[in-house]
Amino acid sequence: MAPPRTIEIGLVLPMGESFVDGSTARWAEIRELARRAEEIGFDTVWTADELLWRPPEGPTHGWWECVAMTGAVAAATSRVKVGTWVLSALHRNPGITAKAVETIDEISGGRFVLGLGSGHAGRQAHAFGLPEDHVFGRFEEAVQIIVPLLREGRADFEGTFHAARDLEHRPVGPRPGRIPIMMGAKGPKMLQLAVRHADIWSWYVEERSDLTEFGPRLEALLAACDEADRDPATIGRSAGIVVEPTSVTGAADVLGVPVRGTSEEIADSFRAFGAAGFTHLELVLWPATLAALDAFAPVIELLYGD
Repeated sequence: MAPPRTIEIGLVLPMGESFVDGSTARWAEIRELARRAEEIGFDTVWTADELLWRPPEGPTHGWWECVAMTGAVAAATSRVKVGTWVLSALHRNPGITAKAVETIDEISGGRFVLGLGSGHAGRQAHAFGLPEDHVFGRFEEAVQIIVPLLREGRADFEGTFHAARDLEHRPVGPRPGRIPIMMGAKGPKMLQLAVRHADIWSWYVEERSDLTEFGPRLEALLAACDEADRDPATIGRSAGIVVEPTSVTGAADVLGVPVRGTSEEIADSFRAFGAAGFTHLELVLWPATLAALDAFAPVIELLYGD
């Protein structure tokens, strides 16, 4: 039996219109990427939950719907874990969110990871008629419904924004009470919720895909663990980063400075994250193509090959 990996590697699948050329990632391409990631040895494939990006300047970018695509990816794969990156509580009723989560875990045969976050109000929320206020308050209430449903099978809650009235969670899939929850959290209040409820904590790159940015994020998580008297060894620690494994560049203009270089240099960057205390990495490949994924394959071999 192979020894456990010191750091798990996940691939964020292309869910939206390309930042490179505006092209749309079709289902056949997404399926091929997920299956190839499984073959190469990725631990997880992730699907992003966005709706419609309308930046003040530049082109609009549309996205496939996350829950539907995650179910399809779960059905099209057989071994790799499948996760949401991260499911927006602002978009959905929390009780129905828990039901969707349980359904995807059933489809996947117990391979689903619930990435969950507050979502963000703004142009896309306004365009879809979604709430634009009290984002944290809505998320805090949603957690008080989603977590009891997934962990205990029942929720009874009456809040300002959400309610679950003697709600039973049924049917259940192959892992009653045990679907992993990864919570995206940055600020102090969100970190408190993550430390209280999550199996894995995560945040994504804003400026640089390296430890100059993510080191302080991890320190904030550890401080929140200390405040809540939680052993930090009991919570996974994940970073969402951008990687350029080929000569195609441009990620820095859109998603922040990426990890790039030779396969060995990229592997060394990942080892540095592991040495710093991270247990998971979620990779956005630039560009999100099969060629870039194949170019990245030697990194997996360097990290985990015999």
